[in-house]
Amino acid sequence: MNEDRAARYHRLRRRAALASTIAGVAWLVALGAGGWSRALAAWTMGAGRMLPWPLGRALAAIVFAIVVAAGWELVSLPFVFYKTFLLDRKYALSSEPLVTWLGDHLKAFGLGLALTSVSAAALSAAIRIAPALWWAIGTGLFATAAILISRVAPVALLPLFYRFRPLDRDALRERLLTLSDRARVPVLGVFEWGLGEKTTRANAALVGAGRTRRILVSDTLLKDYSDDEIEVILAHELAHHVHHDLWTGLILETLTMALALYAAHAVVVNVRGATASDLAEWPLMILAGGAVSFLLRPLANAWSRHNERRADRFALKLTGREAAFVSAMRRLGAQNLAEARPSPPVFWFFHTHPTIEQRIAAAKTFEAA
Repeated sequence: MNEDRAARYHRLRRRAALASTIAGVAWLVALGAGGWSRALAAWTMGAGRMLPWPLGRALAAIVFAIVVAAGWELVSLPFVFYKTFLLDRKYALSSEPLVTWLGDHLKAFGLGLALTSVSAAALSAAIRIAPALWWAIGTGLFATAAILISRVAPVALLPLFYRFRPLDRDALRERLLTLSDRARVPVLGVFEWGLGEKTTRANAALVGAGRTRRILVSDTLLKDYSDDEIEVILAHELAHHVHHDLWTGLILETLTMALALYAAHAVVVNVRGATASDLAEWPLMILAGGAVSFLLRPLANAWSRHNERRADRFALKLTGREAAFVSAMRRLGAQNLAEARPSPPVFWFFHTHPTIEQRIAAAKTFEAA
């Protein structure tokens, strides 16, 4: 097969991701089909009886969810390790040692278990309060949690994985702050993002909301890119806040969650003739909800690509730097090993951004117009 390096890299990543998902699905199917789910539910409910009913029910749901999540983690870990460590090392995209990768993975897994525990307890309470409408309550809780996380992530979560410090390049800092003022997007400050300790990729971001919003510029970007290129990249990130893409994305994710939770409810009630309060049915509910989310993924990606195209146009209009935009896109594409010419099905299902060549062509058309 005549395939370039970036195409091979992304093909292998997709295969690893698919294998990881298949392993996780097989775990859930085995859990339900083998009778283990009912045995686990009986054991957790027995443990929960040691506490008053509301607390005992919450404890049973938490323990059940943790066992299910831990099983998924165990069966999918080899594929995740290959995709995020071995493959990135092979293609010179990773600069972190194994011990750092393991530490970050354990931290992420711990945070995931904490969120899983809170979600399980909350959904258990929602099911008890409103057996027919728990999925709607769960959707509302999801939206609330997403808003809170968007605000606290820059302060409490990102520093767990990366080093940040105020940007010490005065001229560039003032230039980016002036750019944010022109876009009418107030920020707390500009920070250097220690991305180079873990990857060779370059990136910039505008994270947080309200008083926690801040500009992040990776050290890998500061090292090799001109101020003009960094400015136009940051202008693209500002556009997402100007156009409220974070909030429209949250609305789309909330609608997807509503459909996924309703599918979980409908399957267990109409197909199994059971109720969502039966913990033994939770693996089936996870499969049903996950299937809906998987099928709706192309819609979310299409909306994301629309937002990315609009953000590119905004960046060009705000800065007027078409040449810097084109050079930045070419360099980012090469440095981050972007897939240049994905097949239409792959592009439609997996890509959240237009290809680099599409973005450059659109920029040249915009400039000519």
